[in-house]
Amino acid sequence: MPTQNKLKILNDPIYGFITIPNSLIFDLIQHKYFQRLRRITQMGMSYMVYPGAHHTRFHHAIGCMHLMQQTVNVLRFKGIGISEEEEQALYIAILLHDIGHGPFSHAMENSIVSNVSHEQISLLLMEKLNTEFNSNLTLAIKIFKGEYHRPFMCQLISGQLDMDRADYLKRDSFYTGVAEGNINSERLITMLNIVDDKLVVEEKGIYSVEKFIIARRFMYWQVYLHKTGLVAEQLLIRALKRAKELNASKELKISEPLQYFIDNEISITNFNDEILDIFSKLDDFDIVSALKQWQYIDDFVLSHLSSMIINRNLLKIKIKNKKFKENNLTKRIDYLIDKYGISENEAKYFVFTGEISNQAYQVNHHNINILHKSGKIEDIVKASDHLNVKALAKPVTKYYICYPKQLV
Repeated sequence: MPTQNKLKILNDPIYGFITIPNSLIFDLIQHKYFQRLRRITQMGMSYMVYPGAHHTRFHHAIGCMHLMQQTVNVLRFKGIGISEEEEQALYIAILLHDIGHGPFSHAMENSIVSNVSHEQISLLLMEKLNTEFNSNLTLAIKIFKGEYHRPFMCQLISGQLDMDRADYLKRDSFYTGVAEGNINSERLITMLNIVDDKLVVEEKGIYSVEKFIIARRFMYWQVYLHKTGLVAEQLLIRALKRAKELNASKELKISEPLQYFIDNEISITNFNDEILDIFSKLDDFDIVSALKQWQYIDDFVLSHLSSMIINRNLLKIKIKNKKFKENNLTKRIDYLIDKYGISENEAKYFVFTGEISNQAYQVNHHNINILHKSGKIEDIVKASDHLNVKALAKPVTKYYICYPKQLV
């Protein structure tokens, strides 16, 4: 059998040609855990609003790796010492940073598992892969966990100016068509430097950083927290919770991996290798297939929730700056109980409130520091003469209420 060529070049719509740097990275990309990301939507239910937003976590991870390659080249050009082992670890850590995402990205974290984040599952998968790949991921895992002695490497994986954000803002902007999110990631990377093993941005890159922070705010309000995408995700979370509630009494007709998570209470304490293997078989297609089946199930709540998602006949949603009064909920719940003869618990699947928050920049948390020509290092909020940057460091919380359209 001929040896497979592992020095592949991929054509990406955002950056053009992306080179896979070596055979280890190629083998990780080829692994079934990573290939699953082709079947995990990057933006969850956002395609309900932006029809082009069907790109996947696979696209995003490859793009992040490409930006990390550019970053390593820029920093080495500026005289920053990065060994071959560290370079390899940076590529692996950023490539696998989202490998633990479940179906529709964040929906699973709030429904069929109990407070298990995708970061925790990513770490478990990386540790499993480390065993398979003869401990070649050990340094990458250390960087991913933020435990490496050179902080800038951890900042490049998970910080306020990391390669994750540098890719997803540009990529999500492209696929949604929302131009406000289109950042100049290449210029941002070119302006990076290292002082005392910590990440800084050279002074001439300050305007690019301002644009980056403002773009992040726009993308959250306009895309990630768009009210239609928000209500669609809430319906999906509630459909999965209802399925879990009904499981003992109904024949749900779903895939084996999804059935396992519906059947069992899974938390981080019992997330063992067996569960991890089952999780690795779970993707968006399991959920969509289940929703198509559940439209016809003999349960008022699950059938209506599933039909709403499949046919995009969503709940009405209102958003405002103050919390909704309790009677706004009560009168709508009472109406559904009377009209359809359902219980209060069942009515609450269709009438509910919640809150969303947007903070484009967090002070004192992996700060974006500006390196002035004088050598002085200053946080972007202080270094910027743009009033918006100070304002964007404050969290903004809004409140929403969802209910059936016939109650408008």
